Amino acid sequence: METRDKILEAAREMFATQGIEATTMRAIANRIEYTPTAIYHHFKDKDALIIELCHSDFARLGRQFTQMERIEDPVERLRRIGMAYVEFAIHNPHHYQIMFMTRTPVHEHPEKNPEEDAYGFLLQTVEEGLAAGRFRPELTDAHELAQMTWSSVHGIISLQIAKCHDPWVDWRDLRQTASRIIDALIRGILREAPQG
Repeated sequence: METRDKILEAAREMFATQGIEATTMRAIANRIEYTPTAIYHHFKDKDALIIELCHSDFARLGRQFTQMERIEDPVERLRRIGMAYVEFAIHNPHHYQIMFMTRTPVHEHPEKNPEEDAYGFLLQTVEEGLAAGRFRPELTDAHELAQMTWSSVHGIISLQIAKCHDPWVDWRDLRQTASRIIDALIRGILREAPQG
């Protein structure tokens, strides 16, 4: 594994388990048995390291979403995006925690690549559904609707990541629960079929 990748992997795991504030560049260097100088050769400071983690992880998620581009029905695509989001979190909990459950430094975003822009892909899907008249007439704001769908799925994921070891909740299977949340949400936002 290349030095830069080793640094990113160690930082991701430490940020997620110990917290960004508690994790120092020196601690990351110790974890991978490098000198702090070696890390500073690749990243000017901790903020630069965090920003690179976020960019690479969001690009990875975006690439998973674009595998669904060929699904013509925007409602079915929306359902599949939700489940892809869940699968990403299950297989990459440390990535997910840094991306969606941690305050990160304010930074300039690189030029958007539609193949790697997860929110853009979700928004485009919602816009297509709105243009096709698939959603309830009172739902007209594409950003609001995208954020409603995103936050619904994010809620169950983040609760399970943060609280999965707490014995006071008898947690159910994340995939199954998330699938039911997505189905219920879609039923709630769909335009009712005309009475015939």
